[in-house]
Amino acid sequence: MTENPIRAVTYNDTVVRQFSLMAVVWGVVGMLVGLIIAAQLAWPELNLGIPWLSYGRLRPLHTNAVIFAFGGCALFATSYYVVQRTCHTGLFLPKLASFTFWGWQAVIVAAAISLPMGYTTGKEYAELEWPIDILITVVWVSYAIVFFGTVGTRKVRHIYVANWFYGGFILAVALLHVVNSAEVPAGWMKSYSAYAGVQDAMVQWWYGHNAVGFFLTAGFLGMMYYFIPKQAERPVYSYRLSIVHFWALIFTYMWAGPHHLHYTALPDWTQSLGMVFSLILLAPSWGGMINGIMTLSGAWHKLRDDPVLRFLIVSLSFYGMSTFEGPMMSIKTVNSLSHYTDWTIGHVHSGALGWVGLVSMGSLYFLIPRLFGQKKMYSTKAIELHFWVATIGIVLYIAAMWIAGVMQGLMWRAINPDGTLTYTFVEAVKATYPFYVVRVVGGLLYLSGMLIMAWNTWMTVARGHAVPVAIPVPQAA
Repeated sequence: MTENPIRAVTYNDTVVRQFSLMAVVWGVVGMLVGLIIAAQLAWPELNLGIPWLSYGRLRPLHTNAVIFAFGGCALFATSYYVVQRTCHTGLFLPKLASFTFWGWQAVIVAAAISLPMGYTTGKEYAELEWPIDILITVVWVSYAIVFFGTVGTRKVRHIYVANWFYGGFILAVALLHVVNSAEVPAGWMKSYSAYAGVQDAMVQWWYGHNAVGFFLTAGFLGMMYYFIPKQAERPVYSYRLSIVHFWALIFTYMWAGPHHLHYTALPDWTQSLGMVFSLILLAPSWGGMINGIMTLSGAWHKLRDDPVLRFLIVSLSFYGMSTFEGPMMSIKTVNSLSHYTDWTIGHVHSGALGWVGLVSMGSLYFLIPRLFGQKKMYSTKAIELHFWVATIGIVLYIAAMWIAGVMQGLMWRAINPDGTLTYTFVEAVKATYPFYVVRVVGGLLYLSGMLIMAWNTWMTVARGHAVPVAIPVPQAA
């Protein structure tokens, strides 16, 4: 019986380094724009009367920069890193992987130019006009070829669960983008949706909620299932639960979008279907959260000394909180109070800042030193400071929005004995003002944490150097 020959596999980490660094850069940019528009809501004069600095133009820039620039770069970086390590092979078509980096940066820059200029489709999270949509499609197809090509040429039989989540995210986002972006061009930067009326709204929120479900949840769960076990130096608590988590989440999420359209012209049965699936969604979401947190069984003491692990575990706490709150807000009676209020903004940001932001930062703190030949980041104390500044910022932000939202809902529905409204809309806006100021403070703290991370990254990269990683892998017999 002959032994399998051993060969060295060199990982292609150049594109991982590029995406990791740009995730930090775009994180600062996206959160700075978010702080500016939060300040504009408290002090409207801050737009200085300049059209392209108005809230209506900067808000989609903020959401696109945080979701697709910061979050997208973090997803590209971690998926390319993880798929190579778990498949024991280098990236499939490295030049195509490089194209995905430059193509994605081109999409981001095009968004940063076109949105403040007022070029928009008006569809939330899908505001970019048709030429940019085409570029997104080309980049995304290239991304799928690289990722699934790497999985297809793997040197191990097993496909690790993180790759299931990354793969599900890639396929679902491709489907969502192509269907929701179907439009008729009416000029170089103008188009009309292929759908009309309530069908347009339905397709948009099928896309909008699943952008949350697959881009902002499934992809980042791929991070969670790799980086928490690696940082904790413990196996996943239950691998069987992770597979159940994947299939239950993937099946259920697609049907929850109509809960964004309660009390609208959407047929009542469709609204109810969205509510039911949203409530079912609580089970796989909490199953995944518990699986991640319980991975620390026997290693809880590490949270005292390891701020990177703290980022990853606390992100799961916010994930659990957001995925309880979302199904609750989908219940029609609760939604009658929360709809159109700042409670929704608090919910979105508990997930975006707490779950997506913290798990991305923890994963990047794991990646960056290893990508540049360092054992750890330049300053562990800076990571510690970042954690506390960001966490306090999140709590201030979401608490202010929760209180403001419930207050708004109660004020809007309050009526006098004669049936007239107790409060005018202006009175509700005036009562909300202090909470908008608190939100600015919370956002400023969160941005400060991102700046600390940028400084720490700069110092780590300046001290380090790119190191090719090669590992011995047995050849198949």
